[in-house]
Amino acid sequence: MPHILIVEDEAAIADTLIFALQNEGFTTTWLSLAEQALAEQQRNPAVLLILDVGLPDISGFEACKRLRRFSEVPVIFLTARSEEIDRVVGLEIGADDYVVKPFSPREVVARVKAILKRMVPREVPVASSVDGPFQLDSERVQIHYHRQLLSLTRHEFRLLQSLLAQPERVFSREQLLDGLGVAADAGYERSIDSHIKSLRAKLRQVSADAEPIQTHRGLGYSYSPRHA
Repeated sequence: MPHILIVEDEAAIADTLIFALQNEGFTTTWLSLAEQALAEQQRNPAVLLILDVGLPDISGFEACKRLRRFSEVPVIFLTARSEEIDRVVGLEIGADDYVVKPFSPREVVARVKAILKRMVPREVPVASSVDGPFQLDSERVQIHYHRQLLSLTRHEFRLLQSLLAQPERVFSREQLLDGLGVAADAGYERSIDSHIKSLRAKLRQVSADAEPIQTHRGLGYSYSPRHA
């Protein structure tokens, strides 16, 4: 059964989440401190974390940064702050969704299910050969660029995978978010720009003059083999 790790210091909130998730067939572990949760995720990995932003020891943002050093497990943030900048920052550091308090437990469960459904590997046909600039291995979740293995986050891998699948096609930010399995709520599309910036930096480390990812102002991004 899918196991969810809940990191929340308010017992009443945690109890409602535990009840709602267990009613839908999930098993749960509840912890109130981020440090405990990071250690628990290394010992007994959950399939998804529900992580409060305002925790007593370290913030949920800092916890997510540390988590991303060893795991790409999906993360849903819980927070009392609804400002757009918080949503964007949360997604840029590696979260998959963002729920503002007060919330409906049913809504959180629905988002958990949606993220886990999107996590199912997709068959994406990508033309690749030993002579091409990119070689994609979906089973190992790896992409080589000019025969060098790229060190990519889960979001960066899926983003590049989507672009490579359809060369020259212009993808909107909303379409790329869907490929990442991230809800395209207001403000979230800006996180794509951050992922693209990081991805370009990694590609330039391999080939400084190449620009395989093209920007189409007001529209989105595309992969151009001619510039790879």
